[in-house]
Amino acid sequence: MVGGTRSGQWIAHLLLVLGVLVVAFPIYVVFVGSTHPVTTFLRPPLPLLPGPEGPANYAEAFSGGVRRIGGVSVGRLLANTTIMALAIAVGKIVISIASAYAIVFFRFPLRMVFFWLIFITLMLPVEVRILPTYKVMVDLHLIDTYAGLILPLIASATATLLFRQFFMTIPNELLEAARVDGAGPWRFFKDILLPLSATNIAALFVILFIYGWTQYLWPLLVTNSNEMNTIVIALRKMISFADADTPWHLVMVTCVLAILPPILVVVLMQRWFVKGLVETEK
Repeated sequence: MVGGTRSGQWIAHLLLVLGVLVVAFPIYVVFVGSTHPVTTFLRPPLPLLPGPEGPANYAEAFSGGVRRIGGVSVGRLLANTTIMALAIAVGKIVISIASAYAIVFFRFPLRMVFFWLIFITLMLPVEVRILPTYKVMVDLHLIDTYAGLILPLIASATATLLFRQFFMTIPNELLEAARVDGAGPWRFFKDILLPLSATNIAALFVILFIYGWTQYLWPLLVTNSNEMNTIVIALRKMISFADADTPWHLVMVTCVLAILPPILVVVLMQRWFVKGLVETEK
């Protein structure tokens, strides 16, 4: 092994540091850019040290809003994106765990047919079904609503498959013991399956939250009002073909704020995330 000797350990650490620098340097540049006035961006190169305008830039983004997106504040964009990402993550987990529970622990006609129908949807990306889905949203008057942003993305065949595979590893003796103890389907699900699935739920929550946070195509189609834009859509609208017309200091502020929530979720749930992935593999 490379890490077996002292020199190998130094090489491994050096490669790790280089990898971190490659990943972190663009984020650092974005942060530095958020602390400089807009005139700094029109006279390249951009300094590599933070400037004095950081507090003013962040205050302007939150209070004054951004002209190119109709004066909507970054706070509203963050709220829209947070609501969408949380609802998608929680909704996918609730629907997936309920579907997997029904498929594994109940015996009903066409049970496996329904499972394979769910599984087949993995082969249908959003782009394939986006036109009929958009038509349904229009007919239901859900354009420019949180329901329109969330509902079409709230089911997950991948999460259903993962929960099914985990439930199939639960021994039958546990189910029989619950029956002897007088536990019904709801009590068995609430008191036994949910605690056992906690790490899997945490791992999936991190993945699905980031999935919802970074959505671009569907929010672009289903929102017409600037007030309902997510932060990813707003970033695209803020950038003009003419550099002089782009508020680059606010773009950098918005980029920093768009990066922070996913990072916080990963950092705060890192232990559960790794544990959930390991247990899922087992």
